[in-house]
Amino acid sequence: MAIRQVAVLVFPRVQAIDVFGPVEVFSAADRLAGGGEYAIELVSPGAGSIETSSGIRVLPDRAVSAVRGPIDTLIVAGGDGVTAALEDGRLIRWVDRGAARSRRVCSVCTGAFLLAEAGLLDGRRATTHWAACEELARRYPAIMVEPDPIFIRDGDIATSAGVTAGIDLALALVEEDLGPELAREVARWLVLFLKRPGGQAQFSGALEGPSPSHPTLRALQEWIPGHLAEDLSVAALAERASMSPRNFARAFRRELGTTPGAYVERLRVERARSCLESSDAPIEVVAAECGFGTVETLRRAFQRRIGASPSQYRERFTLALKAT
Repeated sequence: MAIRQVAVLVFPRVQAIDVFGPVEVFSAADRLAGGGEYAIELVSPGAGSIETSSGIRVLPDRAVSAVRGPIDTLIVAGGDGVTAALEDGRLIRWVDRGAARSRRVCSVCTGAFLLAEAGLLDGRRATTHWAACEELARRYPAIMVEPDPIFIRDGDIATSAGVTAGIDLALALVEEDLGPELAREVARWLVLFLKRPGGQAQFSGALEGPSPSHPTLRALQEWIPGHLAEDLSVAALAERASMSPRNFARAFRRELGTTPGAYVERLRVERARSCLESSDAPIEVVAAECGFGTVETLRRAFQRRIGASPSQYRERFTLALKAT
């Protein structure tokens, strides 16, 4: 098989780990496979070195105008410099043209905004750093933005969450190219966790989102995580808040931006993930302890939010632990 060309788009104020996290994964895979698998280069809007957001300067291999021929994997990094890069019409046009001659296109963190500006994410599922998901959805309403996953594959385009999530995506691509054993070996060499499923939550549901201004709702928000196995129906929560169910549901959505049911389910899934990762308790026990009641209820919630069944999720983590 011909060597796979990996082009990583960088620009002034790019986030260094968005670039070098995936680069290290592909580079390690090439070395461990004996060479000849990947050729990696950094490409930038112009010639000369650029300064990353951390102040470290890097020297790209070439300007985008000098990139010729097919690209196997185009990776668009993110960082503080994305705002300025979005104003560079020539760069956005190159992203569009470069994607057209690439087998697959990926973004890391806020690099998704550059793909979006080029129109590449219209009608697709996508993600980015949790703190930028709302802005991505607002600015590009044709995109189905999902704030939870670490990375999302939609056809030949993949988007990853913030910072280190680009490493998870790169490992998944190496596994796709060279198989799971080589990907595990890469993870061992780089002392990485192999592998966080793409649907794993980016951020703790108990910490994400606004803190209610209403003191009763704020107290309830603090109480819920410690009582996930109890009755957390709207009626039960409303009674605890000394409100009518209708008024409680309205106030909860207004203050927290989601329904009580969705909020509770998210915390329960998060707790179940932790149980599946850290114990060998039967799925039935996990379902009961996390407030799902039945395995089927847990399974449906996992499929909806994680994109995998509880048993599949645990299997991935078991393989990861064996590999390290």
